[in-house]
Amino acid sequence: MAKRNTQQRRRLIIEQLNSSGELKVDQLAQQFNTSEVTIRKDLAELEENGLLLRRYGGAVPLPSELLIETNEQEVSKRKKLIAAAAAKLIKDHHRIILDSGSTTAALIPELSAKQGLVVMTNSLSIAASLRELENEPVLLMTGGTWDPHSEAFQGKVAEEVLKSYDFDQLFIGADGIDVERGTTTFNELFGLSRVMADVSREIIVMAESNKVGRKMHNLELSWQQVTTLVTDHQIATAERQAIEAQGVQVILA
Repeated sequence: MAKRNTQQRRRLIIEQLNSSGELKVDQLAQQFNTSEVTIRKDLAELEENGLLLRRYGGAVPLPSELLIETNEQEVSKRKKLIAAAAAKLIKDHHRIILDSGSTTAALIPELSAKQGLVVMTNSLSIAASLRELENEPVLLMTGGTWDPHSEAFQGKVAEEVLKSYDFDQLFIGADGIDVERGTTTFNELFGLSRVMADVSREIIVMAESNKVGRKMHNLELSWQQVTTLVTDHQIATAERQAIEAQGVQVILA
């Protein structure tokens, strides 16, 4: 019943957003008689699925040029396939970073068979899920300033903590992918992502194919920084080849 209510609530949020043009977290929490934390999770998931853009304290509709027809169950299936493919790149005793986001979070169940992992994250929800794994990876957290928009720690403190370590791999999502430049985002807080890349020997971007072609105004990671893109088979051949031409390995899940 709870899952059904969640799906119904999220559908209503999209319907209201498309009719009103903007929604506030506190108003939605009052309307649906739930917590603001729950509403933020709803908005984060809907944003990850390409259905809206979050703004401080609420959300706005996705710009018309970015609208893509999608099915939530199909997106979830693709994320799981991408996570399974990405997990094959991780060896026992690797030191990895998991950036915040639902796509990277899908990687967590795939880590249960890995031994001796050290995992750094800036996400409280990812940290909590990692603590549930029976193989008990060593968990590190960045700390820093809590950002309600990304629901993760950001800022200079987080960046300085990361600079004290080195990692084998970074697993990171993307709001958009520009085949010529790299990963793009509408979020202004992308400094931590670049530090994560700087302290990692391999950078693995995990993103569904519908993110390809979304040329948002902020360049998060250039292709020169990215080692591998893990995506699904629905990516166009021309787009895959253009990304590979940048020296990036493309793995199709």
